[in-house]
Amino acid sequence: QVQFVESGGGLVQPGGSLRLSCAASGSIFSIGAMGWYRQAPGKQRELVARITRGGIRNYADSVKGRFTISSDVPKNTVYLQMNSLKPEDTAVYYCNTVGGRSWGQGTQVTVSS
Repeated sequence: QVQFVESGGGLVQPGGSLRLSCAASGSIFSIGAMGWYRQAPGKQRELVARITRGGIRNYADSVKGRFTISSDVPKNTVYLQMNSLKPEDTAVYYCNTVGGRSWGQGTQVTVSS
């Protein structure tokens, strides 16, 4: 079973940008689509972006136009470019296969002035 390690989070001002990376221990897309999730304090985990091996991308309405998910299959890595960040984007971000049940530690993103 593939495990994931997220990195790239941090503290950023509103309007700023961050690029998150998700390093997989094995080949990505071996089961299905890859996704980025986030969980804010007191809220349920939500899927914010997903990508299939064929390059089909989907985004939650809350991040559409601001976030871009991409993949580098030879490097077994998935990325999330986050632009025009808002305080509402503050959360722990996780990557996983869509439908996956085991989770890594995630990476904290804090958007605050």
